[in-house]
This record gives sequence, structure tokens and C-alpha cells, in this order.
Amino acid sequence: MHLLHVVGARPNFMKAAPLLRALEMKKVHQTLVHSGQHYDRNMSDVFFDQLGIPEPDFNLHVGSGSHAQQTAQIISRFEPVLLEEKPDGVIVYGDVNSTAAVAMVCAKLGTRSIHVEAGLRSFDRTMPEEINRLITDQLADLLLTPSIDGNRNLQREGVPASRVHMVGNIMIDTLVRLLPTAQARYAELRVLYGLQEFGLVTLHRPSNVDDITHLESIAQTLERISADLPLLFPVHPRTRQRLAEHGLRLNRLKLIEPLPYIDFLALEQAATMLITDSGGVQEETTYLGVPCLTVRENTERPVTVTIGTNQLVGFDMKRLVDEARMILGGNGKMGAIPPLWDGKTAERIAELLTARVVDEEEHLVGHQPC
Repeated sequence: MHLLHVVGARPNFMKAAPLLRALEMKKVHQTLVHSGQHYDRNMSDVFFDQLGIPEPDFNLHVGSGSHAQQTAQIISRFEPVLLEEKPDGVIVYGDVNSTAAVAMVCAKLGTRSIHVEAGLRSFDRTMPEEINRLITDQLADLLLTPSIDGNRNLQREGVPASRVHMVGNIMIDTLVRLLPTAQARYAELRVLYGLQEFGLVTLHRPSNVDDITHLESIAQTLERISADLPLLFPVHPRTRQRLAEHGLRLNRLKLIEPLPYIDFLALEQAATMLITDSGGVQEETTYLGVPCLTVRENTERPVTVTIGTNQLVGFDMKRLVDEARMILGGNGKMGAIPPLWDGKTAERIAELLTARVVDEEEHLVGHQPC
């Protein structure tokens, strides 16, 4: 059995790492392709080091560009790899451009594709990620969901139930494995950044950072909150560029470069609260039990709201301030961990994939012509 994995952005690496290990334990032949969609070392290469991911067998070196340019380059550069490798299946992760582009190539060439983290929906088609999710889930042969809402979404969209399996949240596998390392690392980071009680901020979505009105309002609100709680802000390159372009300063906040995964996790697990627009952070804080305020009108991860510690504040900056003060007053939202977010998702996927191959081989043997 030969499976080919495609990763292209920071969240993909955290999802691929545990499955690569679990399939290796099953003696599955694997090939790793890196699209190069993220090319900053702190956003890409260092993740391979910290997560124990092997060097990619192929790097497509796509780099930055518009959504159309990036998707087109991935399609044209991935097709020769697929034709050369001829895997039994291709595993794609999440909702980045690499995910949808590779699913299209697989569908055109008749290669089976497997979507890890299928079925998530924000129901907001202005988000590029939502388009990627819809395309991928219509084309993939096997859809592996992290939570029951994913199954319901796919059922509503007419995807046959035989193609859908709820396996849990694979990103939590990586969190569980590396949390002890992160906790040990925090002592050093606390001294480095002079931390006591603090909040952590991440912002990168176009709806927040590309709209000057929103960005200016968010910046002013963060300054206001930081008067009550010191805020540490690892600034995404896109966000840093927008702040500079518009001459926006965050004088009260401590701005730092993007962090390697273990360092970010170390800070995340110790933070009083997170203010974010990241889907992955919503999931991580839910597992960690850390209050999370999400600056978005919607989320493709509703279980982080219905079960976890996440609250959507949208673009209502007064509510963001009010909710932050509630947390500081000891009245932050309490949450629980959703089903199957237990650090064993990769094991379930590996078992499912290898069992399906055996079943299909036995079916073929049993139906050979006389």
C-alpha cells in the first residue's frame, strides 16, 4: 500500500505528523509532498523539525501569490508527481489552496483521495477556505470528520454515508504529544518576554487585516484591553505588512515574530485568554480549557462554541472588551472537550485505511472470474 500526503501550510503539518507516524507503524509505504505554500521558516521548515516530520520527497516551491495563481501552480506542479508516483491514495488536510488543488488533480486522474478534517463549514462563501472545503469534499473518495457537525453537513450536501467517517480531531494528537515539552519550555519563555498574567493575540484573516476599517478598530480595541491585561502578539507576516501600510501602531502590545509550534503552544496553555481569528487556535484552546474570543462572525468549528471555551464576538469591539473583562473578572466561559478529541485520531485513521485496503483486496479476490 502506497499513500501520498500533501502539506502546504502550518496547520497541515500539525495534522500530517501524527498520521505519518501511525501509518509508519503499520508499515505503509508513504510519500510526502510539500507544496511550498508557506515559505517563511518559522511558518514552515521549523515545523518539520519540531514535529518530527521527515524531509519532503517533493517540494513544489509554489510560494506566495493570489489564490488563482497559487492554485494553478499547485495543479500544474503536482500532476507530474502523481503520474510518477502512482500511489494507491492521496491524503489532503484541512482547507488551504493545496487541499482543493490536489483533490482536483486526483479526481481528473482517477486517483483516490482522502480528506482529513472533512465536513467543516462556516457557511460563508466570502472565505476562500470555505470554497476549498466545498470543492474538496465533493471530490474526495473518503471523508474523515473531526466532529459530528461535519457528518451532518456532508449528509445535507448529499455525500454518501459510506464515504464519511468521524475519526476525531487529528490536530489534538500533536497537541497531546507535545504539551509536556511546551509546558517545560514555558519557564524560559516567561523570562524571555517578561510574562506574568497575559493574553495572546493572533490575527491573519483578510476580513480582519485587509479591511482598514476593521483593522484600525481591532487595533484600537487591543490597545484598550492591554491596559487591563498585557497582550503578546506574534504577528503574521500578512498582518505586519498591513499594519505598516496603514501606519497603525500597537504601542501597548508586545509584538514578536511568528513562533514555532512548541513555543506558541507553551504560551497558549499559560495564557489568561486568546484573541484570535484562527480556526486551529479555537480548537487548541478548547482542549486546553483556555478562554478564546474569536474576532469572526462565524466559525467552521462550531463545537468549540457549543462545547468548548470559544466565543464569537464578530466585529463588535464593545463586546470584545466586555467579554475580555468578564474573563479577567473570573467569569470566563467554561467548556469541555468534544468527543474523540483524545490524541488517538491518527491511530483510528491508520486502522481505517489499512482495514479498507484488506477488505477491498478480499472483495476482488472473491469475485475473480472462473
